[in-house]
Amino acid sequence: MFQSFEDGADPSVGPERVRLLRGALAEVGVDGFLIPRTDEYQGEYVPAYAERLAWLTGFTGSAGIAVVLADEAAIFVDGRYTTQARRQVDVDVIAPVAIAETRPSQWLEKRLAKGAKLGFDPALHTRAEVRRFEAACEKAGAELVALDTNPIDAIWADRPEPPCAPAALYPDALSGRPATDKIAAVQDVVGGKGADAVLLTATDSIAWLFNIRGGDIPHIPVVLATALVAKDGRPTLFVDSRKLSNAVRAGLDEIGDIAESSDLPAALRSLGEDGRSVLVDMDVTPEAHLRAIEAAGGSLKEGRDPVLAMKAVKTAAEIGGSRAAHLRDGVALTRFLRWLDERAADGGFGEIEAVSALERLRAETGALKEISFDTISGAGEHGAIVHYRVTNRTDRRAQPGELFLIDSGGQYEDGTTDVTRTVPVGEPTDEMKVRFTQVLKGHIAIATARFPKGTSGAQLDVLARIALWKAGCDFDHGTGHGVGAYLSVHEGPQRISKLGHAELEPGMIVSNEPGFYRPDHYGIRIENLVLVTPPEAIPGGDRPMLGFETLTLAPIDRRLIVPALLTAAEIAWLDTYHLRVQGALVGDLPEADRAWLIAATRPIAG
Repeated sequence: MFQSFEDGADPSVGPERVRLLRGALAEVGVDGFLIPRTDEYQGEYVPAYAERLAWLTGFTGSAGIAVVLADEAAIFVDGRYTTQARRQVDVDVIAPVAIAETRPSQWLEKRLAKGAKLGFDPALHTRAEVRRFEAACEKAGAELVALDTNPIDAIWADRPEPPCAPAALYPDALSGRPATDKIAAVQDVVGGKGADAVLLTATDSIAWLFNIRGGDIPHIPVVLATALVAKDGRPTLFVDSRKLSNAVRAGLDEIGDIAESSDLPAALRSLGEDGRSVLVDMDVTPEAHLRAIEAAGGSLKEGRDPVLAMKAVKTAAEIGGSRAAHLRDGVALTRFLRWLDERAADGGFGEIEAVSALERLRAETGALKEISFDTISGAGEHGAIVHYRVTNRTDRRAQPGELFLIDSGGQYEDGTTDVTRTVPVGEPTDEMKVRFTQVLKGHIAIATARFPKGTSGAQLDVLARIALWKAGCDFDHGTGHGVGAYLSVHEGPQRISKLGHAELEPGMIVSNEPGFYRPDHYGIRIENLVLVTPPEAIPGGDRPMLGFETLTLAPIDRRLIVPALLTAAEIAWLDTYHLRVQGALVGDLPEADRAWLIAATRPIAG
């Protein structure tokens, strides 16, 4: 199993660990401390040794930040995690706060005493974050103080060691572009910005640029490493050399220099001493690196990580690989959906049982490298927890009359998948059917959208919500996120959300996943991955329009649909999609699964 069902969340640990932290803060002379859920690479997913937020609070979500003051503490989470945070932390010691309503900086402005010192670890915060907290401290008459060491590390007795998984070269045939070409393109950007070098800290950017993959982070095939790319000459990759076999080292030697991770601070100081100008992305680069450059006399040029935009637009090879991965994944998922139906007819199934069955069926493809994230397997009320992770403690059976939500994905060498389906266990209620149909209408609206060049995800997000809004409902997460090519299942800059301001370009892959959640009852989400397609002329139109190609191949449960709430065009889309799913998958399925798929993809009118 790639997924563990151990329960890392324990609200009971909070009081004692917060007490220990307050003692450590007093020793270093600060009145409070910031605890983000990140590491020195600023990734969404972090290795066990960097799970400081989870260790301190019990909260295991993938985004959040805690603030501990002498007499008060809070944890700030977004809409995906409001329910989860209330269940995982001791709310009498650490107050959960919805970040959409109150930002940490706003909370601090009202609570920091004049003359107070707020500590932070500069390796775990970006300059953009530091600026916000500095402003909050200034308004309160307090001071933001960078600490040399993280006080949590001093009290975390059994802290895991950093990972040291082997790195691997990623074939040009799958990437579609040699590393030397990518590096040259980055160097052109660096020179064009008037900088001498760019500092790259995002691990998926580095994996894409150097055509390497690794296993340092669960489910995400990256290597914990940092890179400096000068505007000319050879780039330098800073990585623990124990991760490099002779063959990998030889391959990397052809495109750049290799240095130990511990050599990075000296390299940054050297850039500063030479008066170099370094391009940095203030949203992803740790403050500690920036201070090292500036303290030595160097200068910073603010700009977006140049790899992000390049990586987001997939090559022809990556697009072909993604289609192949989704075809393979669709076969496994269809077999799983039939398995669910059989278990539901027998009286239900367990959440862990479902996760294990799906992972086994993906593994039977012979191509699964990893799952792309911990599967969200939510029966009944657990389906309303947007990023629910089942554990041995929380595992429950899906009961007749409930909905079951399964959000999962696979990492294949040729592509990354992410798909959500919601299915009934027994007979669903009329309310469930109506809400499911409203979510489906939003999903179809995105899938069929046509839009001109320059359109952002923020401009499309409303399409996924209109049917729900008209019914007085909404969902508290974005409609879609970018997806990498055998890389991170969450990739920027592209996204479909109210905050998605990056232009959608042909070759980008994003998810299409509107939902609805009734807390303590059920959750609904329908997710496919879609590829942005090149602009095409529309008869009678005055400009070409981009659109989406749906990559995911799996039936959408017809039993939850109220046909009368769909337009003729929406029904036509669903029937056409199901016909495509059937045609693509039926030849690769065992006979019993084939018969099930044919029944599951019948036309709505049939």
